[in-house]
Amino acid sequence: MSGFNWEGALAELKRRREMSRELGGKRRIDRQHEQGRLTIRERIEHAATEFYEVGEYTAFEEHSATGEVVGKIPSSYVCGLAQFGGRTVSLGGEDFTVRAGAPQTYLDRMKGGMGGFVEDLAHELRIPLVLFMEGIGGDIAAQADKGHSYLVSSLSWRRSFELLAEVPVMTMVSGTSAGGTAGRTVLSHFSVMTRDSAMFAGGPPLVKRALGKDLSKSELGGSAVHTGISGGIDNLAEDEADAIAQMQKFLSYMPQNVWELPPRGDRSDPVTRRADELLTIIPENRRRPYKAQKMIEAIVDRESFFEVGGGWGKGIVTGYARMDGTPVGIISSNPMHLGGALDAAAAEKQIRFVDICSTFHLPVIYFVDVPGFMVGPDAERGSVVRWGMRAIQSLVEAEVPVVTIQVRKAYGMAVSATAQTDGLCLRLAWPSAEWGDLPVEGGVEAAYSREIAAAENPEEYRRIVEDKMYALSDPWATVEAFGVENMIDPRETREIVCAFVEASRGLLESKRGPQRRQWTIRP
Repeated sequence: MSGFNWEGALAELKRRREMSRELGGKRRIDRQHEQGRLTIRERIEHAATEFYEVGEYTAFEEHSATGEVVGKIPSSYVCGLAQFGGRTVSLGGEDFTVRAGAPQTYLDRMKGGMGGFVEDLAHELRIPLVLFMEGIGGDIAAQADKGHSYLVSSLSWRRSFELLAEVPVMTMVSGTSAGGTAGRTVLSHFSVMTRDSAMFAGGPPLVKRALGKDLSKSELGGSAVHTGISGGIDNLAEDEADAIAQMQKFLSYMPQNVWELPPRGDRSDPVTRRADELLTIIPENRRRPYKAQKMIEAIVDRESFFEVGGGWGKGIVTGYARMDGTPVGIISSNPMHLGGALDAAAAEKQIRFVDICSTFHLPVIYFVDVPGFMVGPDAERGSVVRWGMRAIQSLVEAEVPVVTIQVRKAYGMAVSATAQTDGLCLRLAWPSAEWGDLPVEGGVEAAYSREIAAAENPEEYRRIVEDKMYALSDPWATVEAFGVENMIDPRETREIVCAFVEASRGLLESKRGPQRRQWTIRP
């Protein structure tokens, strides 16, 4: 190498490193800060205790609209190996100050965004993937870089889908996630977005041109839309620090990959602790609702319950917790919403959640208080039966133990979506439980409407028939016939479930590795 000297070489290295830190320039960085958001390098600094960057010196020539070269700026993507929440992960993200985080079609190899080095790193090393999403997903200016337009189907999504069956994938939206960036966001096991962020397939300008509707980013795809209506994003965060903390919390329940078991946590909460508060949490009046979260928190390890997807699919509550330190998935009917009926949104939420638990070897604990599938014209138009049957399929195909707790109501076909009917099928009932083909009130009306109408005193006749049916639906008769595995004191639930979870560790060990059925994304 003619004229080489260390002083000059290291000076050039320093110059290029400083240029990479400038990202899109001071003006754009200042604008990012004014909007309350960090640059990608600042996000990584806040999130990772260690970071070993790959592709630090990638850059490209920036052109004006008429094609003149106006300068050289760093790549829009930053990625590398990181320590995140005490775990080794592959981490990357777009920077909005560089061409609004557009894909790196100007590079010989993608660093990340949709596939690329950051995803290959997670795949090859079998480590979790953490992605910070803030980009427009597509960029017409890329045509000027390449000298021609390109067909989007040339970009492969295969690695992104493969990773769903291999390692935990977490995504965070802060700012705008559009087009391909939005698509990559939902290809994850846990997603979170800050309150002031937005995500959409196409932004307001495209919507206005295509549909003539003038909508703000928030109206089109704000956090309220995706964490409260569409379910496209799991959780809402107040700010970026909260979002990062939630991703780290999620990761604490997950293994590094499907070839390992989740790490066991603190075991200081006694297995034998009796949850006496359950007797006040569950009302004696069967018509009164209660907060499922309080019931769950009384049974699982203290302060271990982390709810996921609380803003949508509200017919069920889902989240992660620990039982004697072992990570588990929690599902519960939610009597505070539609009386706990399972509608299409709740069924869809359950399907995705069970898939995640099965993929990463987390036993499922299901608390049941379901009056049946949601009924009515809106439910039928939402295809409640199709989604409900898929919810049943999710547990039939689950490759992890499922323990079902019959809390109160268990009526109709929806009950099949609460237990693993093949294999061990452990169902524990509390004395407050009731079950049958239909709730007594509605069932009597459906079966005996003519007799009731013809009676001299219809209301009195209805009461007599209902009393008879209540007597026949005594849960103890089912217990005596071994139609349910056991009746237990609710206060003993923690100890019994912990024992079964502990006994299942050998089974879970044998299940390490990818599922027989490939994991599929259901945003």
